[in-house]
Amino acid sequence: MNEEQTQESRRADPDRKSRIIDACLDVIAERGVAGTSHRVVAAAAHVPLGSMTYHFRGMADLLHQAFDRYAQQCIDRFDERMAAVPAGDKAAACEAIARHVEGDLVSTQRDLVINLEFYTIAARDPAYRDIAERWMAASRAQLERFFDKPTAALLDAMVEGLTLHRALGTHAEAHDPQVVRDGIRRVAGL
Repeated sequence: MNEEQTQESRRADPDRKSRIIDACLDVIAERGVAGTSHRVVAAAAHVPLGSMTYHFRGMADLLHQAFDRYAQQCIDRFDERMAAVPAGDKAAACEAIARHVEGDLVSTQRDLVINLEFYTIAARDPAYRDIAERWMAASRAQLERFFDKPTAALLDAMVEGLTLHRALGTHAEAHDPQVVRDGIRRVAGL
């Protein structure tokens, strides 16, 4: 392929980088971070292997962009849910938080694995903590529309904990909608 054909191919496929990032998330969900490589992601995205080094500085860059996209999708879902709550309505905010726990987070096996793989890599490698900080700050900002800072921080931590317990635990309490709602209201002081 000559230079002109290569440039034309890139112009004909402007979404290639985005497809690679989506494919990376799919590979992480299927194989974990340890099983994710340029070759596997390129095959999953149906792109030439050279596209990986054209669009990304290395595997860490690809992983960072993939986890950043996943975090932004989660932020957007929470923002959308909380935007529907009338200003100042703490009871409605508690209900929205409960619905978020029940349906928005780790609602699929794919989301569960990506979420846990993200926690693991962020715990091991400080280079990913910017994503975690941005995600937590966005969640707290939504919660602070209804609650003071300490309560928002506790509710955010509760959401994270409930998410993990619901995904990995067999405790009926974490799956009982009334128990979840009572706990959220208790932390919120309602």
